[in-house]
Amino acid sequence: MKHTLALLAPLLGLGLGLALSQLAAGATDCKFLGPAEHLTFTPAARARWLAPRVRAPGLLDSLYGTVRRFLSVVQLNPFPSELVKALLNELASVKVNEKPGLGSGGRVTPHALLPAQVVRYEAGYVVCAVIAGLYLLLVPTAGLCFCCCRCHRRCGGRVKTEHKALACERAALMVFLLLTTLLLLIGVVCAFVTNQRTHEQMGPSIEAMPETLLSLWGLVSDVPQELQAVAQQFSLPQEQVSEELDGVGVSIGSAIHTQLRSSVYPLLAAVGSLGQVLQVSVHHLQTLNATVVELQAGQQDLEPAIREHRDRLLELLQEARCQGDCAGALSWARTLELGADFSQVPSVDHVLHQLKGVPEANFSSMVQEENSTFNALPALAAMQTSSVVQELKKAVAQQPEGVRTLAEGFPGLEAASRWAQALQEVEESSRPYLQEVQRYETYRWIVGCVLCSVVLFVVLCNLLGLNLGIWGLSARDDPSHPEAKGEAGARFLMAGVGLSFLFAAPLILLVFATFLVGGNVQTLVCQSWENGELFEFADTPGNLPPSMNLSQLLGLRKNISIHQAYQQCKEGAALWTVLQLNDSYDLEEHLDINQYTNKLRQELQSLKVDTQSLDLLSSAARRDLEALQSSGLQRIHYPDFLVQIQRPVVKTSMEQLAQELQGLAQAQDNSVLGQRLQEEAQGLRNLHQEKVVPQQSLVAKLNLSVRALESSAPNLQLETSDVLANVTYLKGELPAWAARILRNVSECFLAREMGYFSQYVAWVREEVTQRIATCQPLSGALDNSRVILCDMMADPWNAFWFCLAWCTFFLIPSIIFAVKTSKYFRPIRKRLSSTSSEETQLFHIPRVTSLKL
Repeated sequence: MKHTLALLAPLLGLGLGLALSQLAAGATDCKFLGPAEHLTFTPAARARWLAPRVRAPGLLDSLYGTVRRFLSVVQLNPFPSELVKALLNELASVKVNEKPGLGSGGRVTPHALLPAQVVRYEAGYVVCAVIAGLYLLLVPTAGLCFCCCRCHRRCGGRVKTEHKALACERAALMVFLLLTTLLLLIGVVCAFVTNQRTHEQMGPSIEAMPETLLSLWGLVSDVPQELQAVAQQFSLPQEQVSEELDGVGVSIGSAIHTQLRSSVYPLLAAVGSLGQVLQVSVHHLQTLNATVVELQAGQQDLEPAIREHRDRLLELLQEARCQGDCAGALSWARTLELGADFSQVPSVDHVLHQLKGVPEANFSSMVQEENSTFNALPALAAMQTSSVVQELKKAVAQQPEGVRTLAEGFPGLEAASRWAQALQEVEESSRPYLQEVQRYETYRWIVGCVLCSVVLFVVLCNLLGLNLGIWGLSARDDPSHPEAKGEAGARFLMAGVGLSFLFAAPLILLVFATFLVGGNVQTLVCQSWENGELFEFADTPGNLPPSMNLSQLLGLRKNISIHQAYQQCKEGAALWTVLQLNDSYDLEEHLDINQYTNKLRQELQSLKVDTQSLDLLSSAARRDLEALQSSGLQRIHYPDFLVQIQRPVVKTSMEQLAQELQGLAQAQDNSVLGQRLQEEAQGLRNLHQEKVVPQQSLVAKLNLSVRALESSAPNLQLETSDVLANVTYLKGELPAWAARILRNVSECFLAREMGYFSQYVAWVREEVTQRIATCQPLSGALDNSRVILCDMMADPWNAFWFCLAWCTFFLIPSIIFAVKTSKYFRPIRKRLSSTSSEETQLFHIPRVTSLKL
């Protein structure tokens, strides 16, 4: 019963709990869904990194620097911006017209000005061409004249007479010839090395061209595929949302269960407790009524028996022959009568009539069943929302139009496709030409080797001629040695002279041809490339024709700086940043998924959860509680019962009276009186055991029921009324509360699922603007092209013609010194100083001189 008394407090607080639950249901608290998953997207941008080419430092670097400084002296003019601009815009104007046209006012047209501008810019090369032309004209002509002169024995020859300065002249000529030969040797060695280096670098450099083109082709051809890969990864949030949709029904049911259990559980507990109280109260009431009826019947049997015993005791105790304390026993006998009168207690028949058949319901089973139904709300919600979830999955499976067309509207995509196809065609068509270039390079290398070998042969002729000549000179004072060595040395020198004259024209032609090509590549392309003049020229508006304007080719609304784009590409920036595509392409429009999310929101709003299966109170239980409420149990006057219960069944203690009579019976002298007193004592004992003791047990039982009903009855009706009112209120409000909770859960679920799509949008934004189509291969291709063209091809090429030119021009002093030196290596014809005839000279007999002992 203590539990029953404590039931009122939670019932009184139930209304406040229900109101708080209603407020909680309307609040937006999404913690019950747990943290959202972090989606891991596969990078769509392909790893492209063109390995930089670097020429390894070597011993020829100082030679390369010397050649560059020489070319900077030859070409003193700055980058010809106007000339290149005119050439690009009017390619036909570079041809020299047979009749140059004049504009109005006597102005020369641009077509007539271009050759003059070219000559003015190439002034240094024109001077070198004049020098080469003079060399080509004079050296072979001089060689022809020398050859004719030698045929007529008028050039070269030998020293005819000795004189004092002969040794000094001969030594000086030999030293100059040796120095010239050493310079030729250094030059030809460098020419051999640079010729071989050029040939070695040409092959890998030419093979690197297709690789560079393929890298550029990959740059432009991969963009559509990467954008398509980005669009395809929209399936990741779709799959995640679809997976979580499988559990949305359970989540909704769990949310409803979580937010309503603070109201439902106490109410069901109150119903269960009230059912127990009802059952106990009905039991006590039935016990009370049965006990009263039994007590009344027992008193009807007990009262005549007590009266007969009292009358006989009064008669015996009042006799004169009664000895002992007969007066005391007489006073006890006079009070021998019933104490309690249970016919005076109020009737409970009307209450029992109201509670007839109560309890009809099994409250414990009902509460257990309702708890099970309430706990099954998640599964129930999952079943009820399954059809809507399937529709939601269909809506989620659709791809937004903007995401699907992400790659189609990308600016420059059509141009990129054309470029990719063009680059692929160029790469395929360039291979035969590159093979031809390699073939012609082989020819150039062979010619270079031949001419270098000729120069080397000249050096060898000079060295052999000097060695043989010096040997011949050292043996000339000994008449026993012939002078053939000196003659052979002179002939070697003249052979070198002949080779020099013979190959002077091919040498100067090869030198000038390679000089004109390599020098212009270095000064016009490489030098302006390194100092940024090419980028400055390309970025100047109007310099490039519309057909070469990068912004127009890509369909951009804003012109871009090629130099800035190159720097950004070098840092690994994406084409989005480099081409400033945010001005030409609205990425946010393609990533706008509001229509998609609105459709999902509409589908989520159609979710419904029916809570009608949760009765909280069965009809039988409601009838039981209503019967209890109207029974009037609390109106029974329980103090009337307590008044009779507090009275003894018999006013006099029959056991004590029987014991007193037993003592008096032993004290009597009259055996008949003693015997009769003893019989009365035994009769009282028997009556007490047979009638009074059962009556006392029934009174104790009645007291327990009355006390129980007295303590619970006053609050029982209030508790019953509160439970019925709360059940009715919660039953009526439960659908509305469930709907509000459902709306809250739907909003939380939608926000969570939209978070996945927001992750995708943020990833796409970052991927497209920062990672897709990184243009490092473009800057790498430009850098590698410069390294290939300038460092690996132009530098050895220019060093080769520079060394060959060194040898070519040092052939002139070599010819001069070789011709002059050869005279001193031939035998000297000694003539007499007398004026005798030639015949006398022939038959001159030397004078015999005496020998001094």
